[in-house]
Amino acid sequence: MNRRIAVTGIGVRAPGGGSAKEFWELISSGTTAIRTISLFDASGFRSQIAGECDFDPVAEGLSTQEIRRMDRGAQLAVAATREAVADAGLDVDVIDPHRVGVSVGSAVGGTMSLDREYNVLSDGGRKWLLDHEYAVPHMFDYLVPTSVAADVAWVVGAEGPVGLVSTGCTAGIESVAHAAQLIREGAADVMLAGGSDAPISPVCVASFDAIRATTPRNDEPATASRPFDRTRNGFVLAEGSAMLVLEELEHARKRGAHIYMEISGWGVRANAFHMTGLRSEGHEMAQAIEVAMRMAGRSLDQVDYVNAHGSSTQQNDRHETDAFKRSLGEHAYRTPVSSIKSMIGHSLGAIGSIEIAACALAIEAGLIPPTANLREPDPDLGLDYVPLTARPAELRTVLKVGSGFGGFQSAMVLTEEGGR
Repeated sequence: MNRRIAVTGIGVRAPGGGSAKEFWELISSGTTAIRTISLFDASGFRSQIAGECDFDPVAEGLSTQEIRRMDRGAQLAVAATREAVADAGLDVDVIDPHRVGVSVGSAVGGTMSLDREYNVLSDGGRKWLLDHEYAVPHMFDYLVPTSVAADVAWVVGAEGPVGLVSTGCTAGIESVAHAAQLIREGAADVMLAGGSDAPISPVCVASFDAIRATTPRNDEPATASRPFDRTRNGFVLAEGSAMLVLEELEHARKRGAHIYMEISGWGVRANAFHMTGLRSEGHEMAQAIEVAMRMAGRSLDQVDYVNAHGSSTQQNDRHETDAFKRSLGEHAYRTPVSSIKSMIGHSLGAIGSIEIAACALAIEAGLIPPTANLREPDPDLGLDYVPLTARPAELRTVLKVGSGFGGFQSAMVLTEEGGR
């Protein structure tokens, strides 16, 4: 089978945006949502800023028991799922539940709850041997990231393929690709796909501090994330979730669904090189791009916009820029590129899905979101990174890429409906 995949619903919970609409308003205006960490006292850390969500689980309709049982990452995913289903106008009660599936991406699973419970079991770190008698009954859910996918499945009554993809910072792209493949091959007609992570906890912040991956620009959080800028010095950690309703194209058309775009191709490669390091040449990302474009049936010079990984680290921005030049050739110099991490930070396994949502909204609006804080373009890079202000553009073919620890490199091609 070679069935086509439509995106018919979008739900987003991101820094500065309590809905997909608010999220789009933020990133299309070039506004940043980075601030000093408030979820815990980060004053002793090297990097003390993050992209936090203004998230109220009670206002989202979660019960007291759900709030107690579910990690914050799962709560964000459930809220985004409900919005996506409502946006798609999807009546899950009239669809065969065995034809509905879930694919969620997450890098760190229930980290916030595990961090909290470790403090309880160890009495604030004073006890080397943990006292199991103080453990909550939900520890299993925190230890096993697939519980996030199960929570999403229960929201929609999905009894088809349900799973979790955990490939670090590319998980949010690869979870959507996995869902698309299941529809393409006929295993499902509808998939809830996306990513969710809530990593703003002491253990995560300390881990990134240790490898000096995050920015220490604590006195100026709003301008701390500077992808492709000469002065960039690390990424900003964030939290969030985006969930999408994916449907087989004819299934969506028959019920009169609004179609944001099609997911037309995807590719994944690994560099087998280093856990956190990247070769500057970008061979593996370039190969992922070429695979995705071939699957989409598009020539490389048809790319209208690249939504970059754009993490704001020295090595990543060089790496993917070289990958664009290697794969797109001369067309790379004519292609607009931007990074929304400049505005909402890097939410690890969630960010790829949040960026896919941004691409869908960009295609719909005919508007490329900008790279905020890009005031001194790095002269060694040399592409069109759409600085500061959104740019109107007709977007028929959008390329989304991601790069993750472990050497994972992902690419996805998103096209307007019928634009093949």
